[in-house]
Amino acid sequence: MNAIDLKQEKLDKRYIRMATIWAENSYCNRRQVGALIVKEKMIISDGYNGTPSGFENVCEDEHNITKPYVLHAEANAITKIARSNNSSDGATLYVTAAPCIECAKLIIQAGIKRVVYSERYRLEDGINLLKRANIEVVYIDMNEEKQI
Repeated sequence: MNAIDLKQEKLDKRYIRMATIWAENSYCNRRQVGALIVKEKMIISDGYNGTPSGFENVCEDEHNITKPYVLHAEANAITKIARSNNSSDGATLYVTAAPCIECAKLIIQAGIKRVVYSERYRLEDGINLLKRANIEVVYIDMNEEKQI
């Protein structure tokens, strides 16, 4: 691995750790997911899974099933960009869980060119769609990181 690749890998690990910390902001009990959008080494947006603005901060119903209107971390980060003066075109998305198919569609439409994630999901349709759109997808095993 050359020096540029090593530097990028270090940055990727640092930002994915930051996304992991950001996930702690989620009020969801079943799963907390965090996301950061980075462009030119600047965090231009962030998000975590949760209910829409103005809703109660309760993600699950009385049967511990996620409410249908809970937003994914990626969707929150991407829609936050839409309300700012920033552009996600060419950016990297760091997210603690593999994107689902719906979030993959948003990622493609937002012009994001790289996705780095740290937790696999049983369904890989989101990852496969990103690859089909020629988006670079990088998996970082954070459990492996903790053993070092």
